[in-house]
Amino acid sequence: MAPKVLVSDKLSETAVQIFRDRGIEVDFMPDVGKDKEKLAEIIGQYDGLAIRSATKVTPKILEQAHNLKVIGRAGIGTDNIDKEAASKKGVIVMNTPFGNMITTAEHAIALMFAVARQIPEASASTHAGKWEKSKFMGVELTGKTLGVIGAGNIGGIVCDRARGLKMKVMAYDPFLSQQKADKMGVEKVELDDLLKRADFITLHVPLTEQTRNILSRENLEKTKKGVRIVNCARGGLVDEVAVAEMITSGHIAGAAFDVFAEEPATENPLFGLPNVVCTPHLGAATTEAQENVALQVAEQMSDYLLTGAVTNALNMPSVTAEEAKVMGPWIKLADHLGSFIGQMTDEPIKAINILYDGVVSQMNLDALTCAAVAGIMKSVNPEVNMVSAPLMAKERGVKISTTRQDKSGAFEGYIKLTVVTDKRERSIGGTVFSDGKPRFIQIKGINIDAEIGRHMLYTTNRDEPGIIGALGQTMGENGVNIANFTLGRAAAGGEAIALLYVDAPVPREVIAKLDATGLFQQIRPLEFDLG
Repeated sequence: MAPKVLVSDKLSETAVQIFRDRGIEVDFMPDVGKDKEKLAEIIGQYDGLAIRSATKVTPKILEQAHNLKVIGRAGIGTDNIDKEAASKKGVIVMNTPFGNMITTAEHAIALMFAVARQIPEASASTHAGKWEKSKFMGVELTGKTLGVIGAGNIGGIVCDRARGLKMKVMAYDPFLSQQKADKMGVEKVELDDLLKRADFITLHVPLTEQTRNILSRENLEKTKKGVRIVNCARGGLVDEVAVAEMITSGHIAGAAFDVFAEEPATENPLFGLPNVVCTPHLGAATTEAQENVALQVAEQMSDYLLTGAVTNALNMPSVTAEEAKVMGPWIKLADHLGSFIGQMTDEPIKAINILYDGVVSQMNLDALTCAAVAGIMKSVNPEVNMVSAPLMAKERGVKISTTRQDKSGAFEGYIKLTVVTDKRERSIGGTVFSDGKPRFIQIKGINIDAEIGRHMLYTTNRDEPGIIGALGQTMGENGVNIANFTLGRAAAGGEAIALLYVDAPVPREVIAKLDATGLFQQIRPLEFDLG
């Protein structure tokens, strides 16, 4: 029986025809995605679901998705899909991460021009029969300094276009190496420097805990008088209330927003203010971009349903069915090792070196390496996957190397992951036990045996009495239950580490209490996706 796909949002007819040409039965129902009850009623009939942003794939929908194998999102954002629920259901979630890069970058440039020359207000005034030529005095982009926050795919295109406009471009991106910045022709800077010097600031980062409110009131107050702000990335990156107040006060000369903290944005403190340009999330809204992502998602879903090939999956490694049976635990280990490194590393990474020892050295190293790199890059972009992670690293000038090695120690196989920055090298090793569970076995050259939990706490200190007591007592007094406690040291009285597996995230106030003891050099809460 041929696979059956439901297209529940508006998708181009060409994309729908791809499914049919590949021998897949397809129902094109572009409005059903807005009807949750109807979607839940019919979803059980389908092997695949192709969507844009209107369809919300909730746990309730997935409960009824008895035959569903793959969800394809025509676009990059997957906030409308409960990926954890999909994973538990065994449903692959795919997106099309590279189809709308140029379109979004061009929209940012267009908004920059609009706010520089007050084009929307001037147009409205002229349409109203006025001729207020002296009222709309603008500024040139030529010679101005553009600060780009996030120099990845879209941000990199913006940098290129801005240089073509003869702007001075500087970029803040923790994963941008100096070598890559030089190649791009941009000045690599820290955030505070960017804020102080930029005439225009544009954002091109995903919304994560690290980037949320990155342009806070405090940071906006560091900007130079007359700055103009452009946000075509994600709502929640900028304090919109603070921007509105600073436009009113005259500190910020103008702003252009395509995304908002709450969408659909029917009310917002920015609305109605002078020289504020607002568009309804149009970054990817061009004919070319919509067609590109639609065709990509149709091809990807067809390939998976017909051949099992996985492309741009957010919750599944790109390996064959045969490989997955053996490699599954090792792929998860590689992801955990990368995640540890990513969460621990704040400065730009220059190189990633991976050693595969013993049985794992004979496996599909491409998939394992992608998993490790994806684990690292998820700290910057949670949407990254095993396909896009190596490209993301390459674009940032990160060199990736792998080494195979015959069994050299007590374990049948292990993986050691090392990252190199301008300041340090950081390494972690792990293995898979006979029960199929990944374990951390070495951190910073210190041997340990640590079970990996969803919520963990990592500390470093001098090897001296009182550490275990301080950790245990502080956790106990604050209601944090320790599931597993692992210690390691380089030598008596030397450097020591502790890794705690806890039942829930450690609250900030508990970390502050540990820090106040003065016993610890480093305290870092960690979180791992156990899948």
